[in-house]
Amino acid sequence: MVQVLPASPQAPEALGEEDWIDDGEAQAAAELAAAERREADVDGDWHGQRLDRWLVQLAPEFSRNHLQSLIERECVTVNGQLARSASRKLLAGQRVSVTLLPTEESRAFRAEDIALDIVFEDEHLMVVNKPVGMVVHPAAGNWSGTLMNAVLHHHKGAGSLPRAGIVHRLDKDTSGLMVVGKSLPAVTALVRMIGAREVHREYLALAHGRVAEVLNIDAPLRRDPASRIRMAVLYGGKPARTDVYLLAVAAVAQGSISALQCVLHSGRTHQIRVHLAHKGHPLVADALYGGAPAAELQRQALHAARLSFAHPVSGQTLRFDAPLPQDLSNAWQILGLPAPVLADHAI
Repeated sequence: MVQVLPASPQAPEALGEEDWIDDGEAQAAAELAAAERREADVDGDWHGQRLDRWLVQLAPEFSRNHLQSLIERECVTVNGQLARSASRKLLAGQRVSVTLLPTEESRAFRAEDIALDIVFEDEHLMVVNKPVGMVVHPAAGNWSGTLMNAVLHHHKGAGSLPRAGIVHRLDKDTSGLMVVGKSLPAVTALVRMIGAREVHREYLALAHGRVAEVLNIDAPLRRDPASRIRMAVLYGGKPARTDVYLLAVAAVAQGSISALQCVLHSGRTHQIRVHLAHKGHPLVADALYGGAPAAELQRQALHAARLSFAHPVSGQTLRFDAPLPQDLSNAWQILGLPAPVLADHAI
């Protein structure tokens, strides 16, 4: 028989007024205190079976991987003693207890007090300058600390919007401008505008080799069949076009590095990175696509520097420019490149 108990035996005592813990600890403590606990005796049919397999029949709504993680987090006991191995063999008559903490996925859609660099904001939308290293949406390995978590804290109505109002994305190690809707009409309009290529996006980049003065790349992209984390130029992929304009060239020991202005006409995953690598000019420090480090850069040299579009409610033309972040600015100086100036290019 399975017993469901109201709280974990390891739940912390209530905190007094003089106690202090940070938000992350408070969240963990609250979850532990509220977590469901289930107990059951091992029957003869499960004698000699693995602990993690038995937990699946005790809590079938959770994956085996998640239940294994609960063992690692000291949420499982056998006869009152902590179980430390998922492969432990059970004996008939033993009593097993598990505290069912929520999965990381279920905890992802929550507000976190993370500072945002807000370039523009009104009641309908905001434009943010995303820093290097910030993931846009929660996903495996990054269930917290994302732009979405920050938006949920900043804008209380974001929880009722699809993806908290985030209508496009940047890679984790790409910095720069993004627009976020704050109302359902704005989100709906922005999604339509992006699909219709009415949101104008331009990037600054550093690429290996001497790139042509003007390089128009029109090549379809899809997932690389040899690697799930890479995209590739392949027949049958989605149409993708990038226009590349040479700003300056620096001579380095390995040859040349080109400073570029890149204009997107579509917004495929890794588009600029793949297109330039396809033409033999991978971005500096883009290890995924063959770009060697240079000028002290530790991430792909790509920055979303300009964003322009018509306001989805007022129709007013909005244009925003974001200066190079510190690491890219330092790289420009190390290479002796002039400060980048974005030219106007018609879409």
